[in-house]
Amino acid sequence: MRAHRLVLWDIDHTLVDYTGLGVGWYGSALAAATGAQFRTHPDFGGRTERAITADVLTLHGIEPDEETIQRMWRELIAAVERARETLPEEGRALDGAAAVLADLAKTDGVVQSLVTGNLPEISLHKLAALGLDEHLDLEIGGYGSLSPHRADLVPHAVKAAEAKHGKEFPAESVVILGDTPNDIDAALDYGAVAIGVATGRFSVGQLTEAGAHQVLPDLADLSAVRAAVLGLP
Repeated sequence: MRAHRLVLWDIDHTLVDYTGLGVGWYGSALAAATGAQFRTHPDFGGRTERAITADVLTLHGIEPDEETIQRMWRELIAAVERARETLPEEGRALDGAAAVLADLAKTDGVVQSLVTGNLPEISLHKLAALGLDEHLDLEIGGYGSLSPHRADLVPHAVKAAEAKHGKEFPAESVVILGDTPNDIDAALDYGAVAIGVATGRFSVGQLTEAGAHQVLPDLADLSAVRAAVLGLP
Protein backbone atom coordinates (compact mmCIF):
# COMPACT_ATOMS: atom_id res chain seq x y z
CA MET A 1 0.00 0.00 0.00
CA ARG A 2 1.23 3.47 -0.84
CA ALA A 3 2.36 5.62 2.11
CA HIS A 4 -0.38 7.58 3.82
CA ARG A 5 -1.03 11.23 3.04
CA LEU A 6 -2.43 14.15 4.99
CA VAL A 7 -3.96 16.41 2.34
CA LEU A 8 -4.64 19.96 3.51
CA TRP A 9 -6.76 22.15 1.27
CA ASP A 10 -7.12 25.88 1.02
CA ILE A 11 -10.76 26.92 0.45
CA ASP A 12 -11.15 30.21 -1.42
CA HIS A 13 -10.17 30.10 -5.10
CA THR A 14 -8.85 26.58 -4.64
CA LEU A 15 -12.08 24.67 -3.97
CA VAL A 16 -14.70 27.45 -4.18
CA ASP A 17 -15.28 30.92 -5.57
CA TYR A 18 -17.24 33.44 -3.50
CA THR A 19 -15.61 36.48 -5.06
CA GLY A 20 -16.77 39.77 -3.57
CA LEU A 21 -18.80 38.42 -0.68
CA GLY A 22 -16.08 38.74 1.96
CA VAL A 23 -15.87 42.52 1.65
CA GLY A 24 -19.59 42.84 2.29
CA TRP A 25 -19.43 40.53 5.29
CA TYR A 26 -16.57 42.53 6.78
CA GLY A 27 -18.44 45.77 6.22
CA SER A 28 -21.45 44.42 8.07
CA ALA A 29 -19.30 43.02 10.88
CA LEU A 30 -17.35 46.24 11.34
CA ALA A 31 -20.51 48.32 11.61
CA ALA A 32 -22.17 45.89 14.04
CA ALA A 33 -19.08 45.38 16.20
CA THR A 34 -17.71 48.92 16.35
CA GLY A 35 -20.19 51.31 14.75
CA ALA A 36 -17.55 52.36 12.21
CA GLN A 37 -18.38 52.88 8.53
CA PHE A 38 -16.45 50.47 6.32
CA ARG A 39 -14.22 52.55 4.01
CA THR A 40 -11.35 50.36 2.87
CA HIS A 41 -9.90 46.91 3.29
CA PRO A 42 -6.54 45.12 3.10
CA ASP A 43 -5.62 42.37 0.69
CA PHE A 44 -7.50 39.20 1.66
CA GLY A 45 -5.71 36.72 -0.61
CA GLY A 46 -3.97 33.85 1.17
CA ARG A 47 -4.11 35.60 4.55
CA THR A 48 -5.62 34.52 7.84
CA GLU A 49 -8.74 35.95 9.43
CA ARG A 50 -6.68 37.06 12.42
CA ALA A 51 -4.37 39.11 10.20
CA ILE A 52 -7.20 40.49 8.05
CA THR A 53 -9.37 41.47 11.02
CA ALA A 54 -6.49 43.26 12.73
CA ASP A 55 -5.74 45.17 9.53
CA VAL A 56 -9.39 46.13 8.98
CA LEU A 57 -9.61 47.53 12.50
CA THR A 58 -6.30 49.38 12.20
CA LEU A 59 -7.29 50.90 8.84
CA HIS A 60 -10.39 52.33 10.54
CA GLY A 61 -8.49 53.75 13.50
CA ILE A 62 -9.56 51.05 15.94
CA GLU A 63 -7.17 49.23 18.26
CA PRO A 64 -7.13 45.52 17.28
CA ASP A 65 -7.23 44.18 20.83
CA GLU A 66 -8.42 40.63 21.40
CA GLU A 67 -11.85 41.64 22.72
CA THR A 68 -12.58 43.69 19.60
CA ILE A 69 -11.26 40.98 17.30
CA GLN A 70 -13.53 38.41 18.95
CA ARG A 71 -16.49 40.77 18.65
CA MET A 72 -15.72 41.24 14.97
CA TRP A 73 -15.59 37.48 14.47
CA ARG A 74 -18.96 36.94 16.13
CA GLU A 75 -20.48 39.51 13.79
CA LEU A 76 -18.64 38.07 10.79
CA ILE A 77 -20.00 34.60 11.52
CA ALA A 78 -23.48 36.06 12.00
CA ALA A 79 -23.24 37.82 8.62
CA VAL A 80 -22.33 34.57 6.88
CA GLU A 81 -25.08 32.67 8.69
CA ARG A 82 -27.63 35.23 7.48
CA ALA A 83 -26.40 34.58 3.93
CA ARG A 84 -26.54 30.77 4.14
CA GLU A 85 -29.65 30.36 2.00
CA THR A 86 -28.16 32.36 -0.87
CA LEU A 87 -24.61 30.98 -0.73
CA PRO A 88 -25.32 28.20 -3.26
CA GLU A 89 -26.40 30.82 -5.80
CA GLU A 90 -23.74 33.40 -4.98
CA GLY A 91 -20.80 31.00 -4.98
CA ARG A 92 -19.65 28.04 -6.99
CA ALA A 93 -17.52 24.95 -6.56
CA LEU A 94 -14.53 25.15 -8.84
CA ASP A 95 -14.27 22.63 -11.67
CA GLY A 96 -13.23 19.21 -10.44
CA ALA A 97 -13.29 20.06 -6.73
CA ALA A 98 -16.16 17.75 -5.77
CA ALA A 99 -14.80 14.85 -7.83
CA VAL A 100 -11.28 15.18 -6.41
CA LEU A 101 -12.44 15.31 -2.79
CA ALA A 102 -14.68 12.27 -3.29
CA ASP A 103 -11.98 10.31 -5.09
CA LEU A 104 -9.28 10.96 -2.51
CA ALA A 105 -11.73 10.07 0.26
CA LYS A 106 -11.90 6.54 -1.22
CA THR A 107 -8.11 6.24 -1.43
CA ASP A 108 -6.46 4.12 1.27
CA GLY A 109 -4.24 6.08 3.63
CA VAL A 110 -5.50 9.56 2.70
CA VAL A 111 -6.86 11.97 5.31
CA GLN A 112 -8.22 15.27 4.02
CA SER A 113 -8.67 18.48 5.97
CA LEU A 114 -7.99 22.21 5.64
CA VAL A 115 -5.35 24.84 6.06
CA THR A 116 -7.38 27.98 5.47
CA GLY A 117 -7.45 31.60 6.46
CA ASN A 118 -11.15 31.26 7.24
CA LEU A 119 -12.68 30.83 10.69
CA PRO A 120 -13.90 27.26 11.37
CA GLU A 121 -17.58 28.25 11.27
CA ILE A 122 -17.22 30.16 8.01
CA SER A 123 -15.23 27.30 6.48
CA LEU A 124 -18.11 24.93 7.17
CA HIS A 125 -20.74 27.30 5.76
CA LYS A 126 -18.77 27.95 2.57
CA LEU A 127 -18.14 24.27 1.90
CA ALA A 128 -21.50 22.88 3.01
CA ALA A 129 -23.41 25.34 0.81
CA LEU A 130 -21.77 23.73 -2.22
CA GLY A 131 -21.74 20.14 -0.98
CA LEU A 132 -17.99 20.00 -0.43
CA ASP A 133 -17.86 19.32 3.31
CA GLU A 134 -18.61 15.58 3.29
CA HIS A 135 -15.12 14.26 2.60
CA LEU A 136 -13.10 16.70 4.72
CA ASP A 137 -12.31 16.16 8.38
CA LEU A 138 -13.08 19.67 9.61
CA GLU A 139 -12.20 18.86 13.23
CA ILE A 140 -8.47 18.74 12.55
CA GLY A 141 -7.89 21.71 10.26
CA GLY A 142 -5.63 24.71 10.64
CA TYR A 143 -7.87 27.79 10.71
CA GLY A 144 -7.35 31.52 10.42
CA SER A 145 -8.31 32.19 14.02
CA LEU A 146 -5.07 30.62 15.24
CA SER A 147 -2.44 33.06 14.05
CA PRO A 148 -1.80 36.01 11.75
CA HIS A 149 0.89 33.85 10.13
CA ARG A 150 -0.39 31.18 7.77
CA ALA A 151 2.66 28.98 8.32
CA ASP A 152 1.58 28.52 11.96
CA LEU A 153 -1.60 26.77 10.84
CA VAL A 154 0.16 23.80 9.28
CA PRO A 155 1.78 22.23 12.38
CA HIS A 156 -1.48 22.73 14.26
CA ALA A 157 -3.39 20.77 11.61
CA VAL A 158 -0.77 18.02 11.49
CA LYS A 159 -0.71 17.56 15.27
CA ALA A 160 -4.51 17.45 15.39
CA ALA A 161 -4.58 14.86 12.61
CA GLU A 162 -1.97 12.70 14.34
CA ALA A 163 -3.85 12.85 17.64
CA LYS A 164 -7.21 11.96 16.09
CA HIS A 165 -6.08 9.30 13.64
CA GLY A 166 -3.40 7.69 15.79
CA LYS A 167 -0.65 7.82 13.16
CA GLU A 168 2.31 10.01 12.40
CA PHE A 169 2.32 12.27 9.36
CA PRO A 170 5.96 13.17 8.66
CA ALA A 171 6.45 16.36 6.69
CA GLU A 172 7.00 14.57 3.40
CA SER A 173 3.58 12.90 3.72
CA VAL A 174 1.77 16.24 4.18
CA VAL A 175 0.41 17.78 0.98
CA ILE A 176 -0.85 21.37 0.89
CA LEU A 177 -2.87 22.72 -2.02
CA GLY A 178 -3.60 26.41 -2.51
CA ASP A 179 -3.87 29.22 -5.01
CA THR A 180 -1.52 31.84 -3.53
CA PRO A 181 2.19 32.19 -2.78
CA ASN A 182 1.22 32.34 0.91
CA ASP A 183 -0.10 28.77 0.65
CA ILE A 184 3.15 27.69 -0.98
CA ASP A 185 5.26 29.48 1.64
CA ALA A 186 3.33 27.81 4.47
CA ALA A 187 3.90 24.37 2.95
CA LEU A 188 7.59 24.96 2.33
CA ASP A 189 8.10 26.37 5.82
CA TYR A 190 6.89 23.05 7.23
CA GLY A 191 8.72 20.92 4.70
CA ALA A 192 5.46 19.69 3.19
CA VAL A 193 4.66 19.05 -0.46
CA ALA A 194 3.44 22.33 -1.97
CA ILE A 195 0.95 22.11 -4.83
CA GLY A 196 -0.22 25.32 -6.44
CA VAL A 197 -3.63 25.53 -8.07
CA ALA A 198 -3.81 28.43 -10.52
CA THR A 199 -7.52 29.15 -10.18
CA GLY A 200 -7.08 32.41 -8.28
CA ARG A 201 -5.29 35.55 -9.31
CA PHE A 202 -1.83 33.98 -9.42
CA SER A 203 -0.63 32.26 -12.58
CA VAL A 204 1.09 28.93 -13.03
CA GLY A 205 4.34 30.84 -13.50
CA GLN A 206 3.92 32.88 -10.34
CA LEU A 207 3.13 29.84 -8.21
CA THR A 208 6.08 28.00 -9.71
CA GLU A 209 8.32 30.96 -8.94
CA ALA A 210 7.00 30.91 -5.35
CA GLY A 211 8.54 27.44 -5.03
CA ALA A 212 5.63 25.06 -5.55
CA HIS A 213 6.73 21.48 -6.18
CA GLN A 214 3.96 21.20 -8.76
CA VAL A 215 1.36 23.60 -10.14
CA LEU A 216 -1.98 22.55 -11.57
CA PRO A 217 -3.95 24.87 -13.84
CA ASP A 218 -7.12 23.73 -12.04
CA LEU A 219 -8.63 20.60 -10.46
CA ALA A 220 -10.51 19.45 -13.56
CA ASP A 221 -8.07 16.68 -14.51
CA LEU A 222 -8.64 14.09 -11.80
CA SER A 223 -5.73 11.90 -12.89
CA ALA A 224 -3.32 14.84 -12.75
CA VAL A 225 -4.50 15.88 -9.30
CA ARG A 226 -4.24 12.31 -7.98
CA ALA A 227 -0.73 11.97 -9.38
CA ALA A 228 0.37 15.24 -7.78
CA VAL A 229 -1.18 14.51 -4.38
CA LEU A 230 -0.15 10.88 -4.14
CA GLY A 231 3.32 11.39 -5.58
CA LEU A 232 2.69 9.13 -8.52
CA PRO A 233 5.07 9.16 -11.51
